[in-house]
Amino acid sequence: MSTVNPNYRYSAEHEWIDGQSPATVGVSMVAAEALGDVVYIELPEVGAALTAGQVCGEIESTKSVSELFSPVTGEVVEVNDAVVDDPALVNSDPYGAAWLFRVAVTEEGPLLSAEEYAAANDATVE
Repeated sequence: MSTVNPNYRYSAEHEWIDGQSPATVGVSMVAAEALGDVVYIELPEVGAALTAGQVCGEIESTKSVSELFSPVTGEVVEVNDAVVDDPALVNSDPYGAAWLFRVAVTEEGPLLSAEEYAAANDATVE
């Protein structure tokens, strides 16, 4: 069973956000397990303007290609080059080393608490 980090909030599309400033964004363990072995990640560029709920990149696994959706509106201030260089980090550490990008947030999209996200995805909060 997938686990959900209790310190984050989640989009319905499986992205997490830590609520710091700038906010760090990643994908949940639920998504990582559903994707299987991640082999490629395309992230937005630093300076890109993101809109909550809109596509901002993609994750490719051995099973499928999935779009990344921004959980917030704002400007990308940093991307995680380590996860681009080693996409398998998404599978091994989705809530840590595999963070994707940081955003100077101007507006949040609809987000779920860890408990709400876990309940909707048959996961546990740990």
